[in-house]
Amino acid sequence: MNFKVFYLLSILAFLAFSQLALVSCRKAKSNHGLDGFTLDLIHRDSPLSPYYNPSITPSQRLRDAFQRSFSRVSFYTKASIHPTTLVNHAIQSDIIPDSGDYLMKISIGMPPMKTYASLDTGSELTWVQCKPCTHCYKQILPLFDPRKSSTYKIIGCHSKECELVRGKTCDKKNVCEYELHYGDGSYSFGDVAFETFTFDLTSNKVDNISIPHVIFGCGHSNDGTFSNRTTGIVGLADSKISFINQLDKQIKGKFSYCLVPNNDISPSYHPPNTTSKINFGSKAVSGPNVLTTPIIRRNNDIFYYLHLESVSVGGNKLEFKSPQVTNSSVNAKGDLGNIIIDSGTTLTMIPGEFYDKLESTLVEMIKGKRIGGPLPLCYEAKSIVNKIPKIVFHFKDNADIELLPMNTFAKVNDLSCFSIVKGYSDFAIYGNLQQMNFLIGYDLVNHKLSFLPTNCTKY
Repeated sequence: MNFKVFYLLSILAFLAFSQLALVSCRKAKSNHGLDGFTLDLIHRDSPLSPYYNPSITPSQRLRDAFQRSFSRVSFYTKASIHPTTLVNHAIQSDIIPDSGDYLMKISIGMPPMKTYASLDTGSELTWVQCKPCTHCYKQILPLFDPRKSSTYKIIGCHSKECELVRGKTCDKKNVCEYELHYGDGSYSFGDVAFETFTFDLTSNKVDNISIPHVIFGCGHSNDGTFSNRTTGIVGLADSKISFINQLDKQIKGKFSYCLVPNNDISPSYHPPNTTSKINFGSKAVSGPNVLTTPIIRRNNDIFYYLHLESVSVGGNKLEFKSPQVTNSSVNAKGDLGNIIIDSGTTLTMIPGEFYDKLESTLVEMIKGKRIGGPLPLCYEAKSIVNKIPKIVFHFKDNADIELLPMNTFAKVNDLSCFSIVKGYSDFAIYGNLQQMNFLIGYDLVNHKLSFLPTNCTKY
């Protein structure tokens, strides 16, 4: 064949292939970009987790989860007393190390490198450990190597993207850098960069979606109390740099999740390989049973605050008054924020004085056989069958969330323990045990949170 003819045919074939690829990308965008996309959320103690240890008993896994809750609220307390400020070009981060209960399977770069990162509604910057590491803690999965990715691009220090990063610094090469300091002395330092993130849309199919130019932190120096089960964080807090707001044009400030009950808490409640789900986009939280309450912004906080008015136990309504509510808790509309809703905290934690009233009311109604356990209020499980009263959390705007026994009592061996506990301070967090089997939607444009009771195994 004449060389010129062969060359021309090769060019035509390449253009045809390029056009086909372009059409395929556009089709994927129209299918997933406008309507949103749904991903698996894997509980860190699930058999599907890369960190699952079958030698650990269900009881010990629950005890570990309880301890993470106390550690987490301890840090939130520090953050509430000392609001986020710039200190030596650094910020106090909004999470504590290794605290997230749910993992997201992600792939970073091109070619994609698969890894798992903790999902966190209390964190703003998405980051992972990267090569080369001047000082990195050990992790089970391989480190991300940006030098092997064709889509990795450093962000300049004077760019508009760098301006979004609180506590940024600049190196001698004009590279935008981040510094995160955690409440317990742990830290993560590194470069701020663009990269392509790829997500598996389901656990059983090869279909996926790739999102280019995601701003993230490439951590080159990370240490502290991180465990080898932590590779990084996917930040879903309400800030300009979070993953949610970076996808604003595609998902219009909306996301929702449905948390499947943990088999350790509700044995045989669902098949062991059932995963929770998170949807980014306009997938509606709708129906006659949907309840909505305002999401409240407090000063420069990035947490999702709600206003809890009272809690009912068997019809007895207890007014919720938290010393946490001060003048700084009031936003421009006069709304109060007195409790954080958090996906990464297992237990719901409330101020001591209110907890004492709640516990005494509950004990009076149940009259079961109390036994010492991992939480303050535990009963012999068989002694409280059909004795647990209806518990309702009354949020602002008549959002009355009726909890099931599985939301309020966790099974630990032969015990049933009340999973709403007294915090170390006057700080309040609405934990993920109380969110299980609710479709929970976040609308950051209209500042609304929606609750829909449902069976999350069918979501």
